[in-house]
Amino acid sequence: MSFMKISDFNIDQKIEGFYLIKEIEAKTTSNGSSYLDMSLSDNTGDINAKLWDCKEEDIAKYSKNDIVKIRGIVDEWQGKKQLRIMLIRLSTDEDRVNIEDYVQTAPYEPDFMYNQMLKYINKIENKDIEKIVLYIIEEYKDKLLYYPAAKQNHHAIRSGLLYHIMRMLMTAEKLTEVYTNLNSDLLFAGIILHDIAKIDEMDANNLGIVSEYTVEGQLLGHIIQGIKMVDSVAMKLGVDRETSILLQHMILSHHYEPEFGSPKRPMIPEAELLHYIDIIDARMYDMEKALLAVETNEFTDKIWILNNRKLFKSSLHNINIVSEEDLRDNMKKLYSIDKEEIFDSSLLLEIEE
Repeated sequence: MSFMKISDFNIDQKIEGFYLIKEIEAKTTSNGSSYLDMSLSDNTGDINAKLWDCKEEDIAKYSKNDIVKIRGIVDEWQGKKQLRIMLIRLSTDEDRVNIEDYVQTAPYEPDFMYNQMLKYINKIENKDIEKIVLYIIEEYKDKLLYYPAAKQNHHAIRSGLLYHIMRMLMTAEKLTEVYTNLNSDLLFAGIILHDIAKIDEMDANNLGIVSEYTVEGQLLGHIIQGIKMVDSVAMKLGVDRETSILLQHMILSHHYEPEFGSPKRPMIPEAELLHYIDIIDARMYDMEKALLAVETNEFTDKIWILNNRKLFKSSLHNINIVSEEDLRDNMKKLYSIDKEEIFDSSLLLEIEE
């Protein structure tokens, strides 16, 4: 039996392979028997898995971020694939498993995406906005290179936050060619900063796997944390107060609705567009990910984050998995850059402490 990737799983199929435990919880059925409820992952996707009738030693043996070898059967539960585990063991040194091969990552190298973001910062003409943005991203650079954009949901992959920012900036640049009344400085800055405080909201390791939300993240959330960050940096750098308030409003309103964490809806056009660009990129990412997992003329499983919709992959879809080299070549054509170009952020702006 050949080892199988999660994206290739089909209902009623027997599978065998190595997978990463992203989440694990011991639960009890109505009749009192124990089972392990897991989220398993490899570099192609995630799947919920169950180890039924497990023993106390099983509960003690397996932990989050373990690589395990599993033999099981793919079932269907409430319209979604679910793995029923028949046999499971921890990987050993003899298996020669590299954990990085089981982690989902952004399709571009982190340094490349970071350098693309710097190019947009270099386009910001307002020096106060440029100072704030550059100060913050340089302070968070090390973590920004590997942090996900979420614990679950959209861009919950290694370097996902940077990938999300880069695609949003690309979208914004095109839209400013249509809506010429917009202040592109505010829009680019809002995009770069809107989720930056997720780095303080979540604890993630260098594989981009979130272990938990921080205490401050749970009590305040990344929107409030982001506002505090901008306010503090703006005062430290002595920038114009109105500029600071406008950037804070961009962050404050980007979730749009109070029930989603934004106490104010957008009150400037740049904030309105930031919200919708954020939604567009999140939805497109979720759809791309789901459609990659099915064959042409098939439906996906129900996708909770997309209101439990199934998506259809028609023969008109042009969704293919391409190599990172191809992706980088495409970016080279878009921006006319050299693939090995290194952008020195110190050339953009010197900030005095």
